[in-house]
Amino acid sequence: MTETLASHIEAVAAHAALWGLPLVLLLMTIESSFIPFPSEIVMIPAGFLAARGAMATGEPLLDAALSIVAGTVGSLLGAYVNYFLALRVGQPFLLRYGRYFFLPPERVLRAEEIFRRYGAGATFVCRLLPAIRQLISLPAGLARMPLGSFTLWTGLGAGIWVTVLTVLGYSFGASTAHMSYRELIEASTDLLRRNYVYVVPVLLLALVAYVVISRRIMRRDATGATGGSGPTAVGNG
Repeated sequence: MTETLASHIEAVAAHAALWGLPLVLLLMTIESSFIPFPSEIVMIPAGFLAARGAMATGEPLLDAALSIVAGTVGSLLGAYVNYFLALRVGQPFLLRYGRYFFLPPERVLRAEEIFRRYGAGATFVCRLLPAIRQLISLPAGLARMPLGSFTLWTGLGAGIWVTVLTVLGYSFGASTAHMSYRELIEASTDLLRRNYVYVVPVLLLALVAYVVISRRIMRRDATGATGGSGPTAVGNG
């Protein structure tokens, strides 16, 4: 799928100054929803075009920053689609009919298991991992995770991922004289795959640390609430 979509990028890139940022927003919204769509073919070329002054303003660093903002906002919008969809229809509907919307039951259940085990922190860490990145918003909606917390963790994770892809494309655009968009995506995704071996352990450690700290805080709050609920002795003066 990635190769098929990448083959069309060069033709569309000629109009990047007009469509660039709105299309980044639109495609990242699609990518972050339940529709399978690789973010690599959106954000890497966006950074590549920004480095070559081919985006909206013609200023490389400004265009890269605007691309990151557009990509992050798009990711949030797509995550909201999944969140409110799950909140609205519930788990039985997703398990029964999700397969018709690119949501096979086993993937929905897997995302729900991860969310139950790790809580809100999973919405952050999983935004940086392939396969589960989009689906983690579904159990957040099913669990009625507070929208503010969902927005914070999802936006943070999506922002980091979008920034990594944009910087990767920007570095190729600034350092290579001649490279097709297909070659760009192939080289960039290959670089990402080779370095995931270093990224995943760090993310898992961050998630474990989040779970440990949050559980300690919850136990402390529960102990404080229990200790403060008993009767108060009043001495007779």
